[in-house]
Amino acid sequence: MKQVAVTGAQQAGIQTMTRPRVRENWVLVKVHVAPMCTEYKAFAAGLNHAVIGHEAAGEILEVARPGRVAVGDRVVVMPQNPCGKCALCLDGDYIHCQDTVEFAALHSGSAGMSTMAQYLLKQDWMLLPIPEGMTYEHAAMACCGLGPTFGAMQAMRLDRYDTVLITGLGPVGLGGVVNARYRGARVIGVDSNNYRANLALELGATAVINPLDEDALKQIVALTRNGRGVDKALDCSGVVAAHRLCIDATRRRGMVAFVGECSEDTPLRISPDMIRKGLTLIGSWHYNMADSPRIMTTIGEIGPQLDKLITHRFPLTDIQTAWETQLSGQCGKVILQPWEGENG
Repeated sequence: MKQVAVTGAQQAGIQTMTRPRVRENWVLVKVHVAPMCTEYKAFAAGLNHAVIGHEAAGEILEVARPGRVAVGDRVVVMPQNPCGKCALCLDGDYIHCQDTVEFAALHSGSAGMSTMAQYLLKQDWMLLPIPEGMTYEHAAMACCGLGPTFGAMQAMRLDRYDTVLITGLGPVGLGGVVNARYRGARVIGVDSNNYRANLALELGATAVINPLDEDALKQIVALTRNGRGVDKALDCSGVVAAHRLCIDATRRRGMVAFVGECSEDTPLRISPDMIRKGLTLIGSWHYNMADSPRIMTTIGEIGPQLDKLITHRFPLTDIQTAWETQLSGQCGKVILQPWEGENG
């Protein structure tokens, strides 16, 4: 099978791997759509990880034994390989599992672990059924296209009475605009990239503020009810300055959720931020599995919005151009089609 590989700094290609074999409750999925996410950072740095990609949608090709899925089922592949036995997994919060499966040890190698490939292996309970009539492209947005912000908005109970600030309008943040508008919330976005700012407006944001403006905070607050600040804020950038902007722009007793990964320390002032403002701060990685029917319902009702969110499509063999497109920032969600132009 064909699989994406990083061959050098900003250099990519395709490698041939042995088609993986099913065992126990692990099934073989033929990947029809592989959305692209943060792996472009490895491409930029020239880091050839053994596993590239964590999002996919496809069809079941083989099963080792009868179980939750059958050959021919269309499914969305959830990220990671959790144990399925701990309290977190059993409660639906598998994303936080601390006892993840050692894939390479169990399957004698990493073949089948990457999603940017023609085939992959996944535990049957980590697959979401795709409703009849829904395309693979739309269904695949249940991963990082909509998933992280969906989980955060579930936790914040975002609804039509809220004004929400979204900082960082990359693919995840743009997905947040889609999620928030579906819930009826008013959206204020923050980004300095003109392409993505315009796309956010097209997706329904009321306004997009440039964070490089000295009065960015004042501009945001001026757009809120009685100038008190946004009801809720969501950072998708992973930038410390954006974290502070979310905290400072949110009204008293408001809520702030953090989705974007960050390795730096964000200053938090306990008295003015937490005690006096009474903020609720939330870290959100993904959504609980119990909410999967809700996100699939959302996807089924917002098809045209997803057609705007997905801006570029490439065959697997054109991975070089796909990653260069991501690096340019002139895109929304980018997807790979592993079987485009292929037989089988």
